[in-house]
Amino acid sequence: MSEAATAQPTPQIPVTVLTGYLGAGKTTLLNRILSEDHGRKYAVIVNEFGEIGIDNDLIVETDEEIYEMNNGCICCTVRGDLIRVVQNLMKRPGRFDAVIVETTGLADPAPVAQTFFMDDEVRARSRLDSVIALADAKHLMMRLKDSPEAEDQIAFADIVLLNKTDLVDAAELARVEKVIRQINPSARIYRTSRAEVDLKEILEQGRFDLKRAIENDPQFLEFDDAHVCGPDCDHDHHHDHGHGHHHDHDHECGPDCDHGHPRAGLDGATHDTTIGTVSLSGGELDPERFFPWIQKITQADGPDILRLKGIVAFKDDPDRYVVQGIHMIVEGDHQRAWKEGEKRQSRVVFIGRNLDREKLTRTFAACAA
Repeated sequence: MSEAATAQPTPQIPVTVLTGYLGAGKTTLLNRILSEDHGRKYAVIVNEFGEIGIDNDLIVETDEEIYEMNNGCICCTVRGDLIRVVQNLMKRPGRFDAVIVETTGLADPAPVAQTFFMDDEVRARSRLDSVIALADAKHLMMRLKDSPEAEDQIAFADIVLLNKTDLVDAAELARVEKVIRQINPSARIYRTSRAEVDLKEILEQGRFDLKRAIENDPQFLEFDDAHVCGPDCDHDHHHDHGHGHHHDHDHECGPDCDHGHPRAGLDGATHDTTIGTVSLSGGELDPERFFPWIQKITQADGPDILRLKGIVAFKDDPDRYVVQGIHMIVEGDHQRAWKEGEKRQSRVVFIGRNLDREKLTRTFAACAA
């Protein structure tokens, strides 16, 4: 028997694309995947490692963009071309069971999913298993009114995690779920709180439906020069969102792309020119000033704050304090001890509409210890 006849085909690695609007709970789910003892080895690709709150002591080894975790999972960062990162992962056969790609909160998942059909090597060695969208039960109705991306994400999903169900009553939950069904009748919906779901129910389930993807986006498999933009992208993007979720996206931008998006730092095309980011940094803060400040800011400007995240160094506090919020809802907790030699720096990032940079910068500085 010839060698060719006995050669076994290379098994295809299942790929899950994880999407969801700002604050829907992607970070919480990813942290679970990368830290829980679930017996599977996942390669999780995120846009920037710093965006996800993975404790440094979970990292076993690091190189330029691939981080191995204690539970056998791998965390990767996309600083350039997604295809290159996937190709690098494929050079590690047997090291992981499946791949998970996180999109940013303002991104349409279709161009990311399209990546796995564009490159011959990637297509031969991987298969798109499903697109999972997280939806915030409390804020989804508001997002659907002002953010086309939120609807795109649900429309393209095979599975929807209706998250933060503990923040709404039964009537509101039923109303939100009904709207999701109107946008996407075929998606499987799971109701969750803090993204608590059996990973076996949502990962490696073979839910991606190419036929439905083409119905949503007739140009889904048309990518003459399509690619995924890296941090130095300078291409001109054209986006045309029609009523029927038809997209003319041909690639996805990196965090430092400068080809004319409304605000720097928001990768993925945005449709709302009023969305921007304000990043604040300083040294140690006084908790008796910081907490009243963050409450006052979120109560006054909450409707315009889509997302806030921060790591805070409080004076005389040995532990890092992590704060995050959406609109007027803010929560925080101590994360871990500051490490020896680690710079005790405070950083808070706001993503929202019509943010007053001068006011935020000035009042944050007043919280200094």
